Amino acid sequence: MPNNQLSAAKNAKNDEFYTRYEDIESEINSYVEYNPNIFKDKIILCPCDDPEWSNFTKYFAANFQRFVCFGT
Repeated sequence: MPNNQLSAAKNAKNDEFYTRYEDIESEINSYVEYNPNIFKDKIILCPCDDPEWSNFTKYFAANFQRFVCFGT
């Protein structure tokens, strides 16, 4: 995203930029491919202000069973 767009958003007090679901999925999958048990016995904190709008929350809720069942 060009710097001028970020500056305009800051000036307009509209600085809500969201991570795309596809980007979260791709990143998490790369961790899991490296180590299938990477999230075993871990607490995952989702970086979000509003869980209803957060793609992090949506992703981990949709994949909850996948991560809970690691190593079983």
